[in-house]
Order: sequence, then structure tokens, then C-alpha cells
Amino acid sequence: MKDMVVEMLASRGVRLEQIARIVVELQRPYRPDLTVDECLRSVEKVMEKREVQHAVLTGIALDMLAESDALPEPLLTLVKTDDPLYGVDEILALSITNIYGTVGLTNFGYVDKRKMGVLRVLNTHSGKSGTKVNTFLDDLVAGIAGAAAARIAHRSEAAG
Repeated sequence: MKDMVVEMLASRGVRLEQIARIVVELQRPYRPDLTVDECLRSVEKVMEKREVQHAVLTGIALDMLAESDALPEPLLTLVKTDDPLYGVDEILALSITNIYGTVGLTNFGYVDKRKMGVLRVLNTHSGKSGTKVNTFLDDLVAGIAGAAAARIAHRSEAAG
């Protein structure tokens, strides 16, 4: 299933290497020697988790249904416009960050607010300002990056 989920992400414009680059930026203050390859391995480990795969499948499916106007109202409008009070997209992403504890949660909040890397692109082409619906996808990517960075932090702390 992991390969299918990675392909779904790619079909929506997100490669794992792009997520790894966000992880590098998150961890740079703590690990200036960290490479994209190390971060990519951490992202891949996060992607092996069944909970992550299920969250990504669910979120992308909801984004795609919204693009096709296949959700009932008022849910369709909430998802298509990425309504700031909807919040279910963030909750789905938090199921990913919670795998690695509160560090993952704080990483997610930081990345979600800053819109780093590929997240900036996803938000530019989404909702009111674009043609695609990435309401769930942007938060899922931020959640994966936050979890992968937390995984590295935990491993670094254990080694130190």
C-alpha cells in the first residue's frame, strides 16, 4: 500500500524528496550536517506506518471528490474553500504527527504556518485562488514532514 500512497502523492504534485527538504529546514538549527538523503529515509519510514497511509488515502480522496463536486453540501463548500473553521483537515494530519509525540505536533504547527517548500505551491493552486483542491493534502504533507523531523530528533537524542 505504501507504493500506492506515494504514487497518489506524486499524482497530486508531491514527491517524498520535497517533503524531505522541509525536514532538512526544520532540523537545520539542531543538526546542521543533516542531509536530504537522511531526511528522505526518515520520510520513507514515516510513510511505512499504516496510520499514515490511511490518513493520506482518506485526505487525498476527499480532495479529489471535492474537485469533482462529488461531496454533499455544505461539506463541498467547506472543503473546496479550505474554510478556516473546518479543521478536520488538520485533525487528520495530527493523526500522523502524534506517532512521534509532541515534537511532531509542534513541527506540524510551524510548517503549517510557514508554508515551507512544496506547501507554498499546494496552497497557491488550491481553494479560492486555484483550480485544485488541496485542503487535506497540504496538512498531510506538513504532518509527514513534522513526524519525520520528530523521528530524527528522537533518534538524535537517543544517540547523544
